[in-house]
Amino acid sequence: MITTILAAAAGPAAHGGDNPYGLAAALEQGGIIAQSTFGILVLMSVVSFYIMFTKLFEQQKIINQAKRIRGSFWQTNSLREGSAKLEKNSAYKQIVDDGLQAQEQHSKLTDPVEAHDWLHGSLARSEAMINSKLGTGLAFLATVGATAPFIGLFGTVIGIYRALIKIGAAGQASIDAVAGPVGEALIMTALGLAVAVPAVLGYNWLQRRNKSIAEDLSAFSNDVLGYLASNGAVRPTVAGAAKPAAAKPAAATTTAGQAGGVQTRS
Repeated sequence: MITTILAAAAGPAAHGGDNPYGLAAALEQGGIIAQSTFGILVLMSVVSFYIMFTKLFEQQKIINQAKRIRGSFWQTNSLREGSAKLEKNSAYKQIVDDGLQAQEQHSKLTDPVEAHDWLHGSLARSEAMINSKLGTGLAFLATVGATAPFIGLFGTVIGIYRALIKIGAAGQASIDAVAGPVGEALIMTALGLAVAVPAVLGYNWLQRRNKSIAEDLSAFSNDVLGYLASNGAVRPTVAGAAKPAAAKPAAATTTAGQAGGVQTRS
């Protein structure tokens, strides 16, 4: 967005010699204040796009992991076997490993604590760490979206102020005297909006994707909790998975919060 505006502003100068009303001339006439404002806005834009692309990459990686989890993880014989087949830095592997570690630690506790509460707390903490990592940088996007228009407005105010000074010094309102400062003011306004709008759109979009990922992580964590609390007797039904050859009649119960239900066999 910034580069498009810069190219458009520099276009007349490239085709018709020096442009007295272009971006470069406006920054030169505006002095250190206009140049600093412009530099801050460009920096905010660059960092915003960097955060958006890196967060998008991280989110897509976890979404792809979730698809592989749904397809094969629960068909393994044990959580350890399933965890071994996951990627080393997988968010889902972290939840499984933290659950297995919490199960081992529970037997070492000297103060009696319900196994369910202990496992639930450990898995919830693991989820929170993953969600916190996914949310890193989004606060900066929100800050840019909220402050960039005002930074551009600051440059606008300075440009109008300089125009009024020139009018006062000249004693009359001449187009030649005020065109430069007014043009500088309008450019700063446009830059502020050009930086803020992508940041706000990116923030809302990434937040929505994070919410969807958090829901998937919570459902998977609940499945892991049911598996650990039942010593493997409770696991989610996998679509397309082979049914046991001999199955005893049993009532199916649905664990609260688990999409699709968790089958419990007695």
